Amino acid sequence: MSKGGAIRFDRNEWAGSFGDLGTDLPLLIGMALAAHLDGASVLIVFGAFQVYSALVYRMPMPVQPLKAMAALVIAQHISGDVLFGGGLAIGICMLLLSVTGLIDWLARVIPGVVVRGIQLGLGLQLSSLALKDYVRSDGWAGYGLAAASFLIGLLFLGDRKLPAALLIVPLGIVYSLAFSGLAPELHGAFGIHLPVLHVPTLADVATGFLVLALPQIPLSLGNSVLATQKLAGDLFPQRPITVRKIGFTYSLMNLVAPFASGVPTCHGCGGMAGHYAFGARTGGSVILYGLFLMGAGLFFGGGFESVIHLFPLPVLGILLLFEAVALMMLTRDVAAERAEFGIALIVALAAAFLPYGYLIGLLVGRSCTTASSPAWSAWGDRGGLSQGIGLALAAEAAERRTGSPGFTSPPFNTRAKTPSFGMTQSPACW
Repeated sequence: MSKGGAIRFDRNEWAGSFGDLGTDLPLLIGMALAAHLDGASVLIVFGAFQVYSALVYRMPMPVQPLKAMAALVIAQHISGDVLFGGGLAIGICMLLLSVTGLIDWLARVIPGVVVRGIQLGLGLQLSSLALKDYVRSDGWAGYGLAAASFLIGLLFLGDRKLPAALLIVPLGIVYSLAFSGLAPELHGAFGIHLPVLHVPTLADVATGFLVLALPQIPLSLGNSVLATQKLAGDLFPQRPITVRKIGFTYSLMNLVAPFASGVPTCHGCGGMAGHYAFGARTGGSVILYGLFLMGAGLFFGGGFESVIHLFPLPVLGILLLFEAVALMMLTRDVAAERAEFGIALIVALAAAFLPYGYLIGLLVGRSCTTASSPAWSAWGDRGGLSQGIGLALAAEAAERRTGSPGFTSPPFNTRAKTPSFGMTQSPACW
């Protein structure tokens, strides 16, 4: 563990630097193609913000594309001008929340169990994306590549001497070079490229606010700010950070990015979980990641797609799956309390599967922990729904054995604590 915010560049930091590829690269290339963005600008600005975040926080605090905005741009082919306007608009909104202190108030009124539910919901979304879209993207060959990558991950994840990502990522690059013919394309794309300057208009900022920023704000508050601050406290309790600091760095990036044709960005608990899961413990992994992206944009920006396709989707899917599992395991600290775990599950399901799910999850979760708290406590004391299911299953088993109906004691102790496993308790494993 890093002491005093020192930055390292050892093999574990190198391995951790690949921890967020599965989230970032598909969104970057999807937005660049849908909105006709300059690839060099996207990579250089995005990489520069990685370095900025690492130097400010000195822990594996990477930068990610704004997911709700990315989804809308990719699905509706929204123009780059509106995307840049939306990024500037959300930067202004987050700056106002931070300057006025409203972001601190939100952190106080939203309970920790609701934040855990948001993390679980994000983990469900990422794991679904990994398994349904990425792993299956290249036919049987892709399945084989994904299986090999998954096996390597199981065998070496948490190995400080031979980190899993240092085996998985080269395997994917060799696969791409061998079967996709990318080498000639990369050679032809070599050249010097700089970011393209751009000045958003008031009309683009207004349109971007309505179309892109408003749907993004609930997700940013839940995942980019509150959940990230809580995860940072879990992983680095000796170096606490405030939600206001996260809000300021979030806003600063989005106030700058549109003028250099960069995509809107945020912090994210998923990215931090991914870097940490693959071995990173300092900001070194994020600096290495940022320098790679900046180098790719600076020297190969003309072949943006070719650079991105060096990392095949089945491999990105496995990296993303381990990131998702690391996120979902964070709920272990509420799993022993039936009432809290129930709230976390409701928030997670809303966040993962409903339109505007993160906003709905925040509101419903907050309501459950305030207006209905006595009911939830009573439910937990009696065993509630889960206890009832246990009794019913035990009764069915007794009936099959004896031929007559009856009830027995539930086959589990509802007060038993969940075993301690996961990222913070077992760094050797996560």
